[in-house]
Amino acid sequence: MRDLVRRIEAATPPGRDRAVDALRALAILGVVLGHWLVTALVADSGTLRGASPLQHLPELAPVSWVLQTLAVFYLVGGHVAAQSYAAARISGTTYGRWFGTRMARLCRPVVALLVVWTVVAGVMLASGVGLDTVRVLGKLVLSPLWFLLVFAVLTAATPLVTRLHPLWPLAVVLHVDLVRFGLDGPERLGWINVAAGWLVPYCLGAAWARGGLQRRTTAWALVLAGAAATTGLVLWAGYPAAMVGVPGAGISNLNPPTLAAVTFGLAQCGAALLLLEPLRRALRRPAAWAAVALVNLSAMTVFLWHQTAMITVTATGLLAGGPLPGLHTVPDGGGWVLARLAWLPVFAVALTVCWAAFWPHEQKRRGSRGGTRVVREQRAARARAKGRT
Repeated sequence: MRDLVRRIEAATPPGRDRAVDALRALAILGVVLGHWLVTALVADSGTLRGASPLQHLPELAPVSWVLQTLAVFYLVGGHVAAQSYAAARISGTTYGRWFGTRMARLCRPVVALLVVWTVVAGVMLASGVGLDTVRVLGKLVLSPLWFLLVFAVLTAATPLVTRLHPLWPLAVVLHVDLVRFGLDGPERLGWINVAAGWLVPYCLGAAWARGGLQRRTTAWALVLAGAAATTGLVLWAGYPAAMVGVPGAGISNLNPPTLAAVTFGLAQCGAALLLLEPLRRALRRPAAWAAVALVNLSAMTVFLWHQTAMITVTATGLLAGGPLPGLHTVPDGGGWVLARLAWLPVFAVALTVCWAAFWPHEQKRRGSRGGTRVVREQRAARARAKGRT
């Protein structure tokens, strides 16, 4: 282990901002824990159906305030993409090559997931598993892919995003919600917010890459304004308190994103910016940095396979002959919550197995000569740019 820590420390470029990687790792882990805690599979008459503890225990809504970390991921994504594109332009790398390299990092792990689950779904149906159960499991596995699709679209738009002020997409979200909720407009209009809502933190990340958002007063303004706006929207405008979707609820803050989700995301982005200096100090320790680096190297694998890990444990638990608390039972009380917390380490072990099996698909890009050349060119361009400042 010490040898691994030393190797990671030695391989890290001196100018790398480790805090940015830490924010990405925290965002991914927040999504994973959030899904494991607010998603339940209830065994019912030989089938599995989805449920959420937030249906029965609305007082758990604050959990979603901590673990719904998508805005932080888009903030970091916009920051990294804007820096990468600027370096590509300096090095003379074409937009097509730059975008292709970034998309390859997303597509290879996704293809592996789709192939495996196509086979699994076929085997389950052939062995007599009900279509409703297969549909529920497939939705759990595939629904997170919407996040990657939006991320791919925003990445493609990075050259335009670098010139866009975050207030513009925020204004779009505001007007969409005014029409939807204030003027009883069509529900489908809300899907505009899938792009506009996540464009807000992505634009903030691009502004950060250009040298903005450096002052702590700016970060505090985002925290306070975002928190105040979200509180007002929840208390007086009828938005739900949970920042994730709750089955059966009239309004979801996430599907599609609402103004409350976006203002909440602004507060999260401000908090993330305030964490940068403490994280930089903490990550001077080689062991702490090695843990963050390992999560980042396999971030896509962790994100794509965490639901499969939960499903595997849940399905294996059915062999016990009866519903297991916190795994197959209705999430309607404190006992379920305590039992669920006890299952989290088991989910983590299952995810580790998935990681060992599928992590190489995420890392194959390292063997691509073209991709590696682009990375080298961009690193050299960033170094030249720093030398001129």
